[in-house]
Amino acid sequence: MTHSRPTVRELLTSRGLAPRRDLGQNFVADPNTVRRIAHLARVRPGDSVVEIGAGLGSLTLALAETGARVTAVEVDRGLAAVLREVVAAVPDVTVVEADAMTLDWDALLGDASSWVLVANLPYNVATPLVTDLLDHVPAIERMLVMVQREVGERLAAGPGSSAYGAVSVKVAYWAAARTVGLVPAAVFMPKPNVESALVEIVRRDPPDVSPDALFPLVRTAFGQRRKMLRRSLAGVVESSAFDAAGVPETARPEDLSLGEWVRLAKVVNG
Repeated sequence: MTHSRPTVRELLTSRGLAPRRDLGQNFVADPNTVRRIAHLARVRPGDSVVEIGAGLGSLTLALAETGARVTAVEVDRGLAAVLREVVAAVPDVTVVEADAMTLDWDALLGDASSWVLVANLPYNVATPLVTDLLDHVPAIERMLVMVQREVGERLAAGPGSSAYGAVSVKVAYWAAARTVGLVPAAVFMPKPNVESALVEIVRRDPPDVSPDALFPLVRTAFGQRRKMLRRSLAGVVESSAFDAAGVPETARPEDLSLGEWVRLAKVVNG
């Protein structure tokens, strides 16, 4: 049984709690929405799922309904206490009070080699958390994250899009990302001023160039994204390297696919 709007309100008021703006807390108060998220996450019985920002447990309960083993992480001490009560009688749900940005992920995930991450992420942590997990936590093989629509567009953007940037290239290096749905502001409590997007991120084998060779080049170019590459990468990439990589030096950063970035990084780094 997931939470309705009256249930969310009662859980908060009965314990003297209120949504914290500093933590970007907006609680999903619609059972159909959280079940839809669990469905889109393709969670199955026996799956190992880690949920970040579990809050009052609306999504936690929907994930548990699938038969998955759920580790629910919540940084807010007051909410974590309520969450423990909410899931006390629910099998295979573990509540961890911790900050996802400073977690010891190896200790949290243990020996299980395959995890699914599902999360309703606030604006200020969404991008760094997703990219850090892609960089350092290979046991998380798939993610379904609910983020501000603008953030979601950047995570899943392809070349030629105004949303395409260094973060898009980073995500594409490690995974295939796509927007699988939108979530209206009306299902949240309190109601945010923006629409949310659901982004699926599925890990895959990275291309044969190291992150240390690729990402500094990408970040430098996108630091001056309106300039042609011959200008934004001046002093970093010689003119001959563009020819060798088959990349026009008159292109702008958002014009290059991951494959073109990889070719350029290989040439630059020998």
